Amino acid sequence: MPMLIDCKDKPGHLQLRLDTRERHLAYLDKHKAKLMAGGAVLDQEGHPKGSVLIVDTDDVAEAQALADGDPYAQAGLFDSVTITPWRMVYFNFENRL
Repeated sequence: MPMLIDCKDKPGHLQLRLDTRERHLAYLDKHKAKLMAGGAVLDQEGHPKGSVLIVDTDDVAEAQALADGDPYAQAGLFDSVTITPWRMVYFNFENRL
């Protein structure tokens, strides 16, 4: 069963996110074989306030290691990281980005 990694940014740390973004994207690209989906969580103004990753693993420790190795996490961006088993029930492939 896949794992959902829900990362909430520390308030007032948008610049840290922007400064670390390229390393974060390179890290995700390195691990793309395990990634089912991912992206930023936005506030009402459209600014990133966190991240969500869905990882193809049923091993919480593997998901935790992936989360811990993320340059965003290593830079101290996140206020919290929660890892939860996730089951896809519905996905509309016709409306994907």
